[in-house]
Amino acid sequence: MWYVYCLENVEKHYLYIGSTNNIKRRLYEHNHGLCKTTRPYLPLTLSAYIAVTTEQKARTLEKYFKTGSGGRIGSFLPIFMNSCVA
Repeated sequence: MWYVYCLENVEKHYLYIGSTNNIKRRLYEHNHGLCKTTRPYLPLTLSAYIAVTTEQKARTLEKYFKTGSGGRIGSFLPIFMNSCVA
């Protein structure tokens, strides 16, 4: 499985979207300063994720959420993704 995930720091009004095949490892990397992009916004919490079957689908969905139409829903993404969870 591959995942498109949303990390956030509410106090700093920061939202990060990424994709991975191992959410626990990726969250560890982000929160231990191993990712230059998110380092200034620590600590981060996993607010939502979507599971897909392939890396290609995950990368496509990640790109959609970061650009164009998907980019417009930026601040609403955690709410949208959490509403899809049963």
